[in-house]
Amino acid sequence: MDLDFLETAKTSYTGLSNTPLFTVSELSQSLKRTIETSFSYVRVRGEISGFKKHTSGHVYLSLKDQDALISVVCWKGLYQSFSLNLEDGMDVIASGRVTTYPGRSQYQLVLEKVELAGRGALLKVLEERKERLREEGLFESIFKKPIPYLPHVIGVITSPTGAVIQDILHRLQERFPVHVLIWPVSVQGESSALQVTAAIEGFNALLPSGPIPRPDLLIVARGGGSLEDLWAFNEESVVRAAFKSEIPLISAIGHETDITLLDFVSDKRAPTPTAAAEMAVPVRHDLIEKIIDQHRRLVLLGRQRLVREVQNLRILKERFGTPKRLIEIHLQKLDDLSEKLVSGLEKRTLQARLCFLKILPRLKVPQDLITNGEYRLKALNLAMTHAVRMFFSNSTQLLKQAGVLLEMTSYTKILERGFVLVRDKETRVPVTSSTKIQENQALSLTFKDGERDVIVESRKKSS
Repeated sequence: MDLDFLETAKTSYTGLSNTPLFTVSELSQSLKRTIETSFSYVRVRGEISGFKKHTSGHVYLSLKDQDALISVVCWKGLYQSFSLNLEDGMDVIASGRVTTYPGRSQYQLVLEKVELAGRGALLKVLEERKERLREEGLFESIFKKPIPYLPHVIGVITSPTGAVIQDILHRLQERFPVHVLIWPVSVQGESSALQVTAAIEGFNALLPSGPIPRPDLLIVARGGGSLEDLWAFNEESVVRAAFKSEIPLISAIGHETDITLLDFVSDKRAPTPTAAAEMAVPVRHDLIEKIIDQHRRLVLLGRQRLVREVQNLRILKERFGTPKRLIEIHLQKLDDLSEKLVSGLEKRTLQARLCFLKILPRLKVPQDLITNGEYRLKALNLAMTHAVRMFFSNSTQLLKQAGVLLEMTSYTKILERGFVLVRDKETRVPVTSSTKIQENQALSLTFKDGERDVIVESRKKSS
C-alpha cells in the first residue's frame, strides 16, 4: 500500500474502529495512483471489439480474449500517428499504461502503440483489405497510365540512405542520365505510411513550370524485408494516394517474391528497385545505335525513292516531249483560232448590216409615233367626257322617276283622301286593329293637316 493511502487512513480514523474511513473520491484517486504506479507500461494481446471513433477524434474500444475484457482509450493525437487502421476482429498487441476512470469506477488501458499480433493476423487483414479495394475497382487495368518512354525528370520516393537509392541512381546513370528528384521517407515503422502518402501527393502538387520541376515518372522503392517491415506499403492511405496520382508510378518494393497492395494499384510493378530504373529509361547507347540505324535506313529509302522518281520523270519526258514542243503546238492552235475569230466577226457584222438595211424602210420616225399618240389620247378624252355626261343624265332621270313613285306611295296621299293614321301616343306604334285598343288608352290621330290626341272612353264590340 502506498504512503498517500496510509496517510489518508490516519486522518480519517474516527476512534470507533481500526478500519480507515474514505470518501468515494479519496478511494478512487488512491486506487488510480496505485494502479498507474504498478502498471505504468504494459503490452496486452487481444481481439478488438466495440471499436468506436468519437466526433472529437478520440477512439474507444475493448480488448478481449476467451475469459476477460478490458476497456481501451486512445487519444486523437496518438491515433492519427498510427499506420494501422484499427477495426473489430483484429488480433493486436496493444502497448500503454493502465489507469482508472473514476466516473464509472473502471480501469482501462490508455493506448500508446499498437501492432498486429503474428503473421497470420497480418495476412488476414491484408487479404480483407485487398478484396475490399479490388471491389472498389482500384486495381482495374483501365486506370493504368502508360510509362513515358524517355522521362525528363524522375521522382524517387525511398530512404535517402541505404543501397536502394544508390542502386537506382547508379542504374539510371549507366542507362540514360536524367534529372532525379529524391523525396526522403522512412520506409519502415509507424510514420512510414504517412510519409510515403505525403511524398506521392507532394510530387503531384508540383507545377510543371514551377521552380522545382514536376516529375514525369515516380518510383516508390525499398529493399526486401518481412511482412511487418513492408506493411507501410499495404496501408490504405498509400494505395489510394498511388491510385489518385496523375503521374505514372512504378512500385519496386522488396524482392520479386514480395507482394504489397501498392504493386496492384501502381501503373507498373518492378521486381526490384534496380529493375524499376531499367523500366524507367532506355539504354542510351542502344538508343543511339537505334537512331543511327534508323537514319541509315531513312537515307537508303530516300535514295531509292529518288532513283524511282527520276526514272518516272524520264518516262514522262519521252511520252509527252519537252515543254517547248507542247507550247509550240498550243501556239499554233491559238493562231488558227485567232484567224477564225476575226473571220467570224467580219462575217457576223456583214450579216447584221444587211439585216438592218432590210428593216430600215419599215422603221417609223419617233415624231410620227408621238403625233399619232396625241390624236388617240384626244379622241379617248372626248369619248370619256361624253360617257360621263350620259351617265349623270340617265342617273338624274332615274332619280326623278323614283321620287314620283315614292310620293305616290306615301301615306300622306292616303290621308288627303280622308283617312286617319291611328298610333299609340307613348310608343308611336300604329294601331291596325280595334281589338288592340284598350279603354282609357291615349291615342294619337294623324290627319293630313295635323295631329290630335284622344282618350278612349269605351270600346264597342263589332257586330
